[in-house]
Amino acid sequence: MDFNNKIKRILISEQEIKQNIAKAGRYIDSLYDNNPILLIGILKGSFIFLADLARTVTVPCEIEFMSAESYYNNTESSGKINITLDLNQDISGYHVVIAEDIIDTGHTLKAIADILKARNPLSFTIITLLDKPERRTVDINADLSLFTVPNMFVVGYGLDYSGYYRNLPYIAELDCSNL
Repeated sequence: MDFNNKIKRILISEQEIKQNIAKAGRYIDSLYDNNPILLIGILKGSFIFLADLARTVTVPCEIEFMSAESYYNNTESSGKINITLDLNQDISGYHVVIAEDIIDTGHTLKAIADILKARNPLSFTIITLLDKPERRTVDINADLSLFTVPNMFVVGYGLDYSGYYRNLPYIAELDCSNL
């Protein structure tokens, strides 16, 4: 497969991403006013977003990761959520900020949010790079969405198709014909 020919078009440029992440960092700083936070990235898709976001905040922060899967090398979420990496620490004394790559149907994020909220953090905030609200099938929303995208399969900046395209510095629409 010629992977480069599968990019239909760039939706969000590298510069637009950087500008909105800087705004998200200022938003986090304003919420927590020098109170320490636990910044949690949902692997694998959020690792680039989380790294860039962490560099923009000035409040003290620890960084952790969780991992869940629902796509299983497909372009549609299966709806079945499997937590493959959980936290190893008590979060009851933390202001928790989730950094998510994309909210699509919302099933994965809802499952993770329910788990974490049950662990009684001091506060709980969700920041997502991308939001696809027309696909939402569960009641969950981000406190801050950097970009809203239409109902199409997107890759780049951490988002993938079968493990590929995560390294693109922008967000692009993937041509899903003949996959």
